[in-house]
Amino acid sequence: MGSRYNQSKALGAITKASFLASLKNPQSFVFSLLFPLVFVFIFGAFSGNNLTRFNLALSPKCDTTNILFKTIISQPFIVIKSFPDTIEMRKELEKGKLVGILDIESQVSHDSTQALPHFNLTIKSTSASSLDMMQLIPLLENLSDKLEKRISGNKAALVTVKQDIYNVRLYKTIDFVLPGQIGFSLLFSTLFGIAFTFFNLREQLVLKRFYATPVNKLNILLGIGFSRIFFQLINVLVLITVGHFFIGFTLAHGFITFLEMVGLSIFLLLMLMGVGLIFSSIVKNDTMIPLMINIFSLPQMLLSGTFFSISVFPEWLQTCCKILPLTHFNLAMRKISFEGASIFECWQNIGALGLWTLLIYFIVWKVFKWE
Repeated sequence: MGSRYNQSKALGAITKASFLASLKNPQSFVFSLLFPLVFVFIFGAFSGNNLTRFNLALSPKCDTTNILFKTIISQPFIVIKSFPDTIEMRKELEKGKLVGILDIESQVSHDSTQALPHFNLTIKSTSASSLDMMQLIPLLENLSDKLEKRISGNKAALVTVKQDIYNVRLYKTIDFVLPGQIGFSLLFSTLFGIAFTFFNLREQLVLKRFYATPVNKLNILLGIGFSRIFFQLINVLVLITVGHFFIGFTLAHGFITFLEMVGLSIFLLLMLMGVGLIFSSIVKNDTMIPLMINIFSLPQMLLSGTFFSISVFPEWLQTCCKILPLTHFNLAMRKISFEGASIFECWQNIGALGLWTLLIYFIVWKVFKWE
């Protein structure tokens, strides 16, 4: 009678072989380790803690030499922003990204015993920052009380706090969210649609048969690609229309803004079509396509201002964010929709997308295969 079969050794051998197979599978490594690390790193890079910070700019005539100003800027909840010109400052103020413009006037008043400083503190703000101002003013008044106690023992009122608020068009959450969602939708749906379509056409030798016909090769690619792009464009039209009429999404110049947003979306679709062509050409099997798409797309989903502003990141990471094509798409869409900028005024963002498009189609020219 032969020796009894060792089940423990068999279990160990199967476990070992399966573990080694998992290590050799790039998808297992990426989805189980790399992506969680990326998420931890990105969300861990959010600047600050739970402390609310108020972005302020300085009035050109603000007195920055007095003790009140030095006390205010030393507070951890105050962030002083600088702008190249007052036009840019006003735009940020009206969107609510800038809480207010700080102005301090100081003078010396005399009572019967001593000369005391007196400060007129004015915050110019807009209705877009009304909630922030409700929190900020009490904090400034508290600082003023402490300063008065330190200088005069609360025997004299040394600080006058004023608000100068004017009404602007409300910058609603949907005005930030909808452009990001359009970019997010186009990114994933276009890449999956184009990559799988062209891979399957190549595997089924359909592209090879097209190649043998007298039809211009570029027309073959464009014809197949445009059908996918047209389908994605319908999604853009629906998102903008529903957002505007049912949720209050802002179209600064009405139908003109609508057309410019559609035009910018077509530009992004053409760029993403090239990325899909690259992925369909370099993968060996269709199981690798989702992996390639996620490696390209997930960092952009998290770092391009799709769901939250990139201002939450430290400066060095914001610089990396500004390289990504989806960041420029989101910025341009928000400028066009809410600020009323024309598509030509977004030339820097359009230019960045153009450079990405040139690079991507150069790679397509090098790697695309018909069979």
